This record gives sequence, structure tokens and C-alpha cells, in this order.
Amino acid sequence: MTGYSRRRFLRATALAGSGLLAAPLMSACGDDGGDAVESGAVTIDFWTHDPGYEKTFTETAKALTDGAGGSKFDYTLNITKSDSDALVTRMISQGAAGSGTPNMLGIVISVFPRVMAGGIAKQLLTPLDDIIAPVKDDLLRTAPYTVDGKVYALESDTCVSVLYYREDEFAKNGIPTDVATWEELATVGAGLHARTGQSLGVVATGDNTSITNQYLQFLLQRGGGFFNDKGELILDSPEAVQTIEFMAKGLQSGFLLGVPDPYGAPNTAALKENRLIAIAMPNWYNVYGLQTNVPDQKGKWRMRTLPKFQGGGHIGSSLGGTGFAVVEDKPATAASIELLRYTYLTKEGQLARFKAGGFLPTLAKLYNDQDFTGYDDPYLGQRVFDVYTPAAKDLPTFYQNQNLNLLTDSFGGPLLEALQGKKSPGDAIKEAVDAYKKKAK
Repeated sequence: MTGYSRRRFLRATALAGSGLLAAPLMSACGDDGGDAVESGAVTIDFWTHDPGYEKTFTETAKALTDGAGGSKFDYTLNITKSDSDALVTRMISQGAAGSGTPNMLGIVISVFPRVMAGGIAKQLLTPLDDIIAPVKDDLLRTAPYTVDGKVYALESDTCVSVLYYREDEFAKNGIPTDVATWEELATVGAGLHARTGQSLGVVATGDNTSITNQYLQFLLQRGGGFFNDKGELILDSPEAVQTIEFMAKGLQSGFLLGVPDPYGAPNTAALKENRLIAIAMPNWYNVYGLQTNVPDQKGKWRMRTLPKFQGGGHIGSSLGGTGFAVVEDKPATAASIELLRYTYLTKEGQLARFKAGGFLPTLAKLYNDQDFTGYDDPYLGQRVFDVYTPAAKDLPTFYQNQNLNLLTDSFGGPLLEALQGKKSPGDAIKEAVDAYKKKAK
């Protein structure tokens, strides 16, 4: 595509999908100028929201500089840190201006729909299908970062959801740690709450994103979803209704604790005060939720696979994620692709990621690799891959749509009313679907 035609295309479409209508639009082609760097010293403008990624890529860049994988590049990372949404806003704006875009950036999974809209991914990002081809059948979670059949970012963490539980409190209250189904655990949890005021999970009651995300984790496990592989809305389903019913009943009985934000102060207080003694969360909650907020409870928490729903579904689920993308047509694009490939598509890189930030492998075969399976988590006091491996083998697939934010805005309010018993699950879903369809037009 020529510079002018790309410029005209972006002017017509890109920022309309990103909320930046006031910005002037120009081509990202040839961004920042200069000849392609094929070897030697190279500086990578690296944008991230998480210090774990800064640490990981700094280590793998050093490994490549030292000759790992036969690299011909001598890497320097120029790191910019901000929240993911702000970084994507800046990338789109700078791409429209024709300069100042990064070489690589991390895009949080819920923010990625912004680059799906208006052809932004196609215009600014490098398709990664060629580099993933050798491991395509082994690579997990590519669907959320796929646009029109092409992959534009690589997932950083499988985000396997498990059930964390306080082993000491379970023993004290006579709660089996191997309860088979959510329905059985809900019965146990209701009785526990009536006796002690304690809960075995949470329901988010704050902002739309928190409300819908916590629901989505259960919905995916139950076998439902927001969209199918074609991006079509599939919210109106028996699984969606049943998931609301399960959560609403749990909230009413006290089995599940209502908190505005599962990562905020009220949730932390419930952990510290022993009112919340179990919670369904992804693997990253170990570090960012438990170790960060209740370090003194080290050795008291354990984890297991999620109980199944009686109606069917999976023993695993997922929540969250970050895809790393490479901006195309820049002098350091080849070096950026090499850095991403080494960090995300080799065992050495995935092991470095796990050691640096606790990020789980996204290559399925590594869930049976001794370098991972032999790991004893010092906080939980157990071999965590005994849990992660079976859960990763039974993960539901999460499909995206460029209008995910519209669904979140349309669904959050009705969903909360249904969870609180103010509206039937069916009515909440119908209201959300109708509102979404009007906004999506």
C-alpha cells in the first residue's frame, strides 16, 4: 500500500475506532525513517504497563546480545511504562502522525479490541503468523489476538484460573479440599457463611469491567462465552443464564462475597481478616493478589483445579492476559521480531519469563517439561504444575470482538441487577443484547 493510500485509509477509519477523532492522520509506513538494521547495535523502543515484562525482556535481550540463538544483534531497550490503554492510545496517535511509535508494546487482552477496530492492527502491527508457524499447533491462546485470520500479538501468560484456598481454614471447618462440583461447594459455602461469616469466592459489584470480567471467568468455564470464533455475539445462551443464577445464589447465601473490585481494598481486607478463605482466580493472582497483599499468610494457601459445573464445561478457565506486538516497517522490526520469537516461542525464553515474572508457558508441551513441573512454589508450598498442567489441557477458548467495550458497557448494569436479585437473568441478558446491537450499529 502506498504512503498516500495508507494515509487516506487511516484518515477515514483508524481513529474512528479508537476514540481519537481529533487527531490528524498520516502514514505509519517508513515510521521514524532509516534503513533496516540487520545486525549489530539496535535500540528497541519497548512499551509496557508491567515491570514483570520489563524484567523479562531485559534478560532475554541480554541473552540474545550474548549470542543466544545465534543472534547477530546487540540489544538496548528503551523502556516506556504506562497503563496499557494509554500506551495503545499513544501508539495509534503517533502512528497517525507518522513518527514516535514503539518497536514493541504489550496490549492487555481487554484493550486489544481497540486495535481490531478500523483496521488499526493491519495498518500498524506486524502479522506474526510466519514466526509462529513452526509451533502453531502447540501455541496456546492465539484466538484473542487474531484479526481476520492473522495473529498480531503473542500471549504472555496462559492465565490459568484455579481455586486458591486456605488449607488451615478448610481443615478447621471440616471442608474437603477435593469437592467435585461448584454446586456442592456452594452448599458447603452457604453453611460455612451461616456459621462463621466466611466466604469461598467473590462476585464483583463495582464498575462494569470488574462485574463482567468476574462473570466471564465463570461463564467460560461453564462452556459459554461472549463471542464465537466469527466474532458473533453468543451471550444469549443457557450457559449464560445458569452462570448468573449460580453467582446470584452464591451472593445471596454468602458463599460468594460481594466486593467492588476483586483487587481492591475491600477484597484485601477480607483476605487479611480471614473472611475470604478461597477464591477462583488466574495463576497471576498468586503473586499480585496473595503474595502482595497477605505475605504473612505464606504456607497457609494452596491451590487446586476449579470444581466443575454439574451442567458441564471445563476444569480450567482464564482471566486477563497481555499480548506483545511488533510495529511494522521500522528499522528495528527484524530485531524486534527476533526478540519476541526468542522470548515467547522457545523453551529458553519461556523459562526466563516464568522465572522473571511467574508467567506460565504458552507452549503446551512445556506443561510436561521437568524444568517447569519440578517447580515448588515457595508461597503455596506445592508443585503448582500438578494443578496447572491438567487445567491448561482443558482451557476454554476466549474469542474477541472489536466491540467488546460496547458489550461491557451494555451488560454491566443489567448483570449487576441480576446478581443482586433485582432482575431475572434472562431479562438482564435480553436487555444487554438489545443495547449492544443498537450501539454496535
